[in-house]
Amino acid sequence: MDMNAEILATGDEIRSGALVDTNSAYIAEKLEETGIAVQRHNCVGDELDALAVVIGEMSTRADIGVVTGGLGPTTDDITAEAAASAAGVGLVEDAKALTMIASFFKSHNRDMTASNRKQAMVPRGSKTLYNPVGTAPGFSLKINRCTFFFLPGVPPEMHRMLAAEVLPDIEGLMGSKRTSCQVRNISTFGLTESVVGEKVADVVRRFPGLRLGLRAKFPEIHVKLYLNGEDLVQMQQILDEATDWVAGRLGKYVLSTAGESMPRVVGRLLRERGATLSVAESCTGGRIANWLTDIPGSSDYFLFAGVSYANEAKVDILGVSPETLEESGAVSEEIAREMAAGARRIAKATYGISTTGVAGPDGGTQEKPVGTVCLGLATPDTVLGKQFFFPFGKRSMNKSIFAMMALEMLRRELLGI
Repeated sequence: MDMNAEILATGDEIRSGALVDTNSAYIAEKLEETGIAVQRHNCVGDELDALAVVIGEMSTRADIGVVTGGLGPTTDDITAEAAASAAGVGLVEDAKALTMIASFFKSHNRDMTASNRKQAMVPRGSKTLYNPVGTAPGFSLKINRCTFFFLPGVPPEMHRMLAAEVLPDIEGLMGSKRTSCQVRNISTFGLTESVVGEKVADVVRRFPGLRLGLRAKFPEIHVKLYLNGEDLVQMQQILDEATDWVAGRLGKYVLSTAGESMPRVVGRLLRERGATLSVAESCTGGRIANWLTDIPGSSDYFLFAGVSYANEAKVDILGVSPETLEESGAVSEEIAREMAAGARRIAKATYGISTTGVAGPDGGTQEKPVGTVCLGLATPDTVLGKQFFFPFGKRSMNKSIFAMMALEMLRRELLGI
């Protein structure tokens, strides 16, 4: 029988919604890739009895339990105590854990306090899990049928420990039951999630054994293909064929069959062509520049960005015509063209792109309501301007979709589609 898992996120800030629980989604994805089916997600606040009860319930249902949060030095960090209660054992000071904590503080030239020493208290019978980037060691513990892994809630710490400490142990536990799970991620832009789902739904019938997942990673939609098995060569062949079929169904809306984001795809295309880019942003406030420069090596192709919110900046820096501003207004295809041409000219780039629009929630008019954006694209041969309307009420969503559409114009120009 295949092994199954449950995930538990702890903490009042998670339970109340003050913090978004990204840890559980990340853990679930990694477990699924390992071949472990995640049956349930749980969430409990900083309440000892409730936490102990949920851990006890998980121990009777799941083969694997991954718990995040509550391993810090403060009084509301009670996960170790709750785990000990669920297991019916006491807490003991673990010498290995204490050494890890002391080494962390020494390496950072800081003094270890009594409250930090608390982090070395773990349920009797636990195995300590090394934390290379924080003060809180994790631990694993068998309770009833379930092997639990208790990790810090800080995402970078959890990520490192999951990869280095937890997943290898889980693979060992799987033994002969182990099957590989291969995943393909096809990133798309320009279609709604429902339309993407309708277009690719038939893939599971055409390729028996394949599982299909859709993930909205606004403004992108990602198609996930999962396949479990033991013959890696055969699995890769099936996934290759299924990926080609999905890409054929989605056509020009596919960004990457390797799950690359729009900024990474555009950056790769620019590098492959030896081309460079400059950006003039108004309504997107530097979002395009930030996305592009988040990618290592972007200095190979990214030259300049100007956030010209004020009309004076558009005129004085980008060389936009005052007459055009007077005649057409700041949110217009004409201004978008002049902004893109100005950005390209300033840095002597191969391409220039621009954004000017109404991100909201205020500032819209009957002629140009919130969600209106004009985008410019300057190439070695021509300068284009296009107006779009996106019906999103949130300012942050509008800024993102505006920025994505500008990059989409450039992507299609680079691909000739």
